[in-house]
Amino acid sequence: MPASGEEPRFFSDLDLSRRLERAEAHANAMFVEARARTSPLSGACWIEVAGAYAMFDGVGSPLTQTFGLGLFETPTPEAFEEIERFFLVRGAPVLHEVSPLAGLALVGMLNERGYRPVELTSVMYRPLAAGGDSGLRGSDRIRVRAIEKHEGDLWARTTARGWSEFPELNDFLLDLAPLSTERRDSVSFLAELDSEPIATGVLCLGGGVALLGGACTVPEARKQGAQNKLLAHRLQYAVDEGCDVAMVCTQPGSASQRNAERNGFRIAYTRTKWGLMPSPPSASA
Repeated sequence: MPASGEEPRFFSDLDLSRRLERAEAHANAMFVEARARTSPLSGACWIEVAGAYAMFDGVGSPLTQTFGLGLFETPTPEAFEEIERFFLVRGAPVLHEVSPLAGLALVGMLNERGYRPVELTSVMYRPLAAGGDSGLRGSDRIRVRAIEKHEGDLWARTTARGWSEFPELNDFLLDLAPLSTERRDSVSFLAELDSEPIATGVLCLGGGVALLGGACTVPEARKQGAQNKLLAHRLQYAVDEGCDVAMVCTQPGSASQRNAERNGFRIAYTRTKWGLMPSPPSASA
């Protein structure tokens, strides 16, 4: 860690991409392991192939995909086949989150195997300095704290209310109740306004990287500084745990990206999610 007040230097290069992608892969793997412990019948599991983490959390789960493909070693045809088989035998789509730092050769391999880009993500980062002040403020009436072991249901309900604009996510979010306290290397936070829960956020730790996620505020309590308080609290927690860089992932050009930029994050790179397209039906004779 740098001395107090001294900002560490980072460049958007292969080394940084490896750290960020591995941190997100680790966070997702810990989620899958927690799912397997709390719901043994879910079939949740993960494997590592050619340096990539492949996660299965259910057919419709946003966690069912890979991270790190091509960043740590060039995947062979056999590696591709092993990963694809992992998903296909479980009836799941084959999806890879791919950093541009993995190189153009990987893009060629993906095209040759029938993959197409299906999503873009801004991967953003912010250096953390020991003893630094995040500069974020919020109402003194808002208190942020890590949830207790018995508060998983409260946290999940608040999160579902915060994402109420997306009703298709409701069941998935409510299912997070036991996972919010069972996932290793992560902490779930709650923001309260006059003792009433109004916002949530998650912090996942891995390899000195603090991955921020899950931030939302219930509709009736927005624009009161809850997210600023949540962000400041999580960043300080990360520094106290020895992290030297924080990351967040957003949709390119979104309000979330603008908010992250206002709070000191900058874009490391734009990541592409690649999906394996189904083979076209054979022409009839």
